[in-house]
Amino acid sequence: MSLKITVSKKVLFACFVILLSLNSFSQKFEKFFPTKDLTTVGVYYYPEHWNPQQWERDLKNIAEMGYEFTHFAEFAWAELEPQEGIYDFKWLDKALELAAKYKLKVIMCTSTATPPVWLVRKHPEVLATNEDGSKMDHGARQHATFSSNYYRSYSMKMIEQLAKRYGNDKRIIGWQLDNEPRRFLDYGNDALLRYRDWLKEKYKTIATLNEAWGNNFWSGTYTNFDEINLPLHQQWGMNLHSQLDHYRFADYETASFLDEQALEIKKHASKNQWITSNYIPMYDVGYIGMSKELDFEAYTRYMVYGSDKGIDTNGYRVGEYSRIAMANDFFRPLKGMYGVMELQPGQVNWGSINPQPLPGAMRMWLWHVFAGGSKFTCTYRYRAPLYGYEQYHYGIVGPDGVTQTTGGKEFSQFINEINLLRKKYNAKANLPEAYLKRKTGILFNTDNVMGINLNKQTNQWQTEDHFLKYYKAVKAFGAPVDFIRDTTNFSNYPVLIVPAYQMIDEQMIAKLTAYAKNGGNLVLSCRSGIQNKKGHLWEAKFYEPMWKLIGSEIESYDLLMPHAPGKIKFNNNDFEWTSWGDLLKPYKDTETWATYNSEFYSGTSAIISRKLGIGTVTYIGVDSKNGDLEKQVLIKLYNQQNIPVENYPEGVIVEYRDGFGIAVNYSNKPYTMILPQNTEILIGSTTLKTADVLVWKY
Repeated sequence: MSLKITVSKKVLFACFVILLSLNSFSQKFEKFFPTKDLTTVGVYYYPEHWNPQQWERDLKNIAEMGYEFTHFAEFAWAELEPQEGIYDFKWLDKALELAAKYKLKVIMCTSTATPPVWLVRKHPEVLATNEDGSKMDHGARQHATFSSNYYRSYSMKMIEQLAKRYGNDKRIIGWQLDNEPRRFLDYGNDALLRYRDWLKEKYKTIATLNEAWGNNFWSGTYTNFDEINLPLHQQWGMNLHSQLDHYRFADYETASFLDEQALEIKKHASKNQWITSNYIPMYDVGYIGMSKELDFEAYTRYMVYGSDKGIDTNGYRVGEYSRIAMANDFFRPLKGMYGVMELQPGQVNWGSINPQPLPGAMRMWLWHVFAGGSKFTCTYRYRAPLYGYEQYHYGIVGPDGVTQTTGGKEFSQFINEINLLRKKYNAKANLPEAYLKRKTGILFNTDNVMGINLNKQTNQWQTEDHFLKYYKAVKAFGAPVDFIRDTTNFSNYPVLIVPAYQMIDEQMIAKLTAYAKNGGNLVLSCRSGIQNKKGHLWEAKFYEPMWKLIGSEIESYDLLMPHAPGKIKFNNNDFEWTSWGDLLKPYKDTETWATYNSEFYSGTSAIISRKLGIGTVTYIGVDSKNGDLEKQVLIKLYNQQNIPVENYPEGVIVEYRDGFGIAVNYSNKPYTMILPQNTEILIGSTTLKTADVLVWKY
């Protein structure tokens, strides 16, 4: 269902700004990924795992299946440097030569996730130390800590050799740094000394640190930085502010290690080679997007591994639809572009349960990645491994090395379909006007996520689920969504949602106020602004610095027991909640949209809205059980503001890019798209069954 409504000049201007922004991003990455190509598809290949006599057969087959690039040397440090200071690139040169013979471009990787055993045995201090004092050891991956001074410096020697040899090699299109870099909470001596130095740089004086951490509580005061140890997160009662800074430090270590690698490569590499890393999407870490020297970020996504139930009984075979959607919308705004470095090719080996994906699901994931704006997708891996930790992990071909798996066939089908779209591409096509009019920003701040997760106040609260309640609602509206940061220009978004922005300062309050006054529609959720930027409660009444912005006092908040959920009355319907409820006392010009309908404060306002300047501010002071309340409130707001929305069922995602509309269906029921007459359907049909894809020209 679509609502056809007039839209204000303010919103039209925002749409114009968005179009300019998209064009700027497109030009920035044009030399790496020409727009006319739409996207490109690749596959990992590990020459070192296979008999060299099979390399040519394999790379020839990769090319014949339609792949345009491959991916080398991710875990190959022991082959690249078999002895300290002795490098062997002959095997890699041969693999590159064969890739080029079949017109395959190559992503070159640094191998810092898997240091060779001689390095680990000679310098055991490079191994990460756990909180309990135990150390990691050789035989796995990601066991060397980014906080080891020796490891950081020695890694650069190997990377220097790689960059000198391949930095101007036209067969190399880009570089992947490390592999799925993570946060190390390392307790080694180097980590301790680096942590103290990081704190000195941040706080300058021990008095400033003591005040920020509230160290006069429980006699926690330090007299100098050398007295500070790494906080023990498993020890009860550990200072929350020190734990938060430890997370920040560990994230900095990850991001800065990647930056050091990128800078080393840039000394020797052509500007025509891009640099990225492949992250596992996580929303409670700060290192994703923190590295300044990457050209863009890429992510890894697996969908079927026994953990996500999806929709209905067999939904586990297609996965949870928000996993790709949210990753697309989280990674794209970081630098204006993203790619997917690993997309599941079939059954995996490392999940809690490893079922087969539903036939068609892998092709649907590819289209979903594409729909969000990705410039490339790569799959892990071409050949299924015969041994090692990832035995039983599917590839594009099976253990015989030649027979295509179901995933292999679906990837080939997607490649052929993209080739069809390339023929239909129209460089003059713009995004649909109604689609742009409902563009929504969701403000994301890692400090707030980490801070809340350290001090939830109730086990009923789940921070990512809270974000998803808002995110899933606006995706059901057919809205393009960006997860944006504090420094983003908010005026680019007709609607800005600010979920649980717990730590705030006067500067951000002023920025949000200006956004609304100038015509934006601001939506804040519960917990927003209860603390200052240090993570301290304001020395004032609850939330008092926020009152002027939201048009209401907040008298207190409540947290309920799971066996006794509360009720919220909205539009004459009751909605349940348990995890957090702010008790609001609105000013006379502020409308009450919903009230508490249970407990001793029944009748108290729970959701309010007001006009501010030529915009609006809506405060949703409660976290509902399943998100239905949040969705209904947003429907009311978008309708009031004449923002046209769709009403797609859960699991149906519709996006637009490059002159094409794309719809995918993760739900357990068929869904029929209503398209304008004479629409040219390129792929699929208007009725989408589970795992179906529809692509049309608009």
